[in-house]
Amino acid sequence: MRVLIQRVKNASVTIDNRLYSSIETGLLVFVGIEDADNEQDIEWLAGKIVNLRIFDDQNAVMNRSIIDSDGNILIVSQFTLHASTKKGNRPSYIKASKPEIATALYENFCKEVSRKLNKNVKTGVFGADMKVALVNDGPVTIWIDSKNKE
Repeated sequence: MRVLIQRVKNASVTIDNRLYSSIETGLLVFVGIEDADNEQDIEWLAGKIVNLRIFDDQNAVMNRSIIDSDGNILIVSQFTLHASTKKGNRPSYIKASKPEIATALYENFCKEVSRKLNKNVKTGVFGADMKVALVNDGPVTIWIDSKNKE
């Protein structure tokens, strides 16, 4: 699994010109799923996300997690996180999992993040044409891949 995490002042998902979900201060998490992903990837990434210390403390030092900050999380599926640009100029998405596999993993990921956060997360709709709006705070943007734990 790959995630792109953005610390945001606010973020929202619109589908068919209707606001589907939104958050104020918190994290916008784009998640890409591949066939090799499993429950261990979900568990590890969910724990990493909710415990990342990327919110400012009283001294303006990034020392607080989303849990410490009582922030919110919006999770959006994004198969393009698995784009390969190795050959030519047209990205290949061959590593991105098909909906038959990815949908359940996405839903389980959202549930696990909610469980670890101890509150419901907001989501997009898997496979939908979504318009995502955000105000990145910082900016703070972090890339994590469960297959390359750096």
